[in-house]
Amino acid sequence: MKNKTVEQKKGKIIIKLKKSPYGFKKDQIATVRALGLRKLNQIREVNDNPIIRGMLFKVKHLIEII
Repeated sequence: MKNKTVEQKKGKIIIKLKKSPYGFKKDQIATVRALGLRKLNQIREVNDNPIIRGMLFKVKHLIEII
């Protein structure tokens, strides 16, 4: 029998906001907010798909993938 926590994590990416987006371009601020990150060190679990990966690539200097 498979572990349920492993099944739930399949297809997910855990991200953490490590740097404030303010002072960067407005589209990068909007991307961070669209990812659901509002506060520093906030952790969020998002689906793994090409759209999200593109967003993560755009703000890779502001986030950390856990």
